[in-house]
Amino acid sequence: MSGVLYTRFELIRAFRNRRFFFFSLGFPLVLYFVIAAPQRNVSNLGGTGISAPLYYMVGLASFGTMFAMIGSGGRIAAERQAGWTRQLRITPLPVRSYFRAKMLTAYMMAITSLVLLYGAGVSLGVSLSAGAWLEMTGLIIIALLPFGALAVLLGHLMTVESVGPVAGGTVSLLAIVSGTWFPVSGFLHDIGQWLPSYWLVQAGRITLGGQAWGVQGWAVVATWTLVLSAGAAYAYRRDSGRV
Repeated sequence: MSGVLYTRFELIRAFRNRRFFFFSLGFPLVLYFVIAAPQRNVSNLGGTGISAPLYYMVGLASFGTMFAMIGSGGRIAAERQAGWTRQLRITPLPVRSYFRAKMLTAYMMAITSLVLLYGAGVSLGVSLSAGAWLEMTGLIIIALLPFGALAVLLGHLMTVESVGPVAGGTVSLLAIVSGTWFPVSGFLHDIGQWLPSYWLVQAGRITLGGQAWGVQGWAVVATWTLVLSAGAAYAYRRDSGRV
C-alpha cells in the first residue's frame, strides 16, 4: 500500500465517521452558539474591551482544534483492537507514511473545526483584518503539531474503552491550566507556560491584543513535538510488532 493511497483512505474514512465528525466538529460549534449568541451585542466583555463573540471564538478555537487532534486517537485504538495496525506492518507502508496519514487526517478535522468556528464568529459580528486571521491560523496550525503526536501515542497505549475518557480529560485539564476559558495566574500560569496548550491558546489571543510567541513559545512547542513524536513512534513499533 502506498503512502498516498493510505492517506486518501484515512481521510475518506474519517469524514464518513458521523459520530466522530459530530463530537469533533459539531460540539465546539454548538457550544459557541450557546455561549456567544445570547451575548452577540456585548462589545466590552468583562471590561476587557473585547466583544463576546470574538472572545469566545478565540477560546473555542484552541479547545475545538485540540479536541479534534487528540480525539483522533480513538480511531487508532479501534484499529489496534481490530488487528488493522498489525496488518499494516506486513505491507510495504513505511512508518513515516503511517504517521503522515494520521497527522494529515487529524489536521483536516482540526482545520475544518477552525473554519466552522470562524464562520460562526463572522455570523455573530466578528471582524478582523486579513493579517490577523492569517497570523492566528498559522500559529494555531504550528501549535497543534504535538497534539497530533499525542493522539498517536494515546491510540497505541489505550484501549478503545479508555481512550475516549482519557482524551476528553486531557483536553479539559489542558484547557483549564492553559487559560482557555479564563486568564490564569500564579501557580497555574507558571505550569501552563511549559505546556504546548498554553501557546495554542496564545496563538488565538493575538487577535485580542496579545503578543506573538517569543523564544520560549517556539521552544516549548518544538520540544513537546519531538518528545511526543518519539514516544508515538516507539508505541507504534512496539504495539504493531506484537504477535
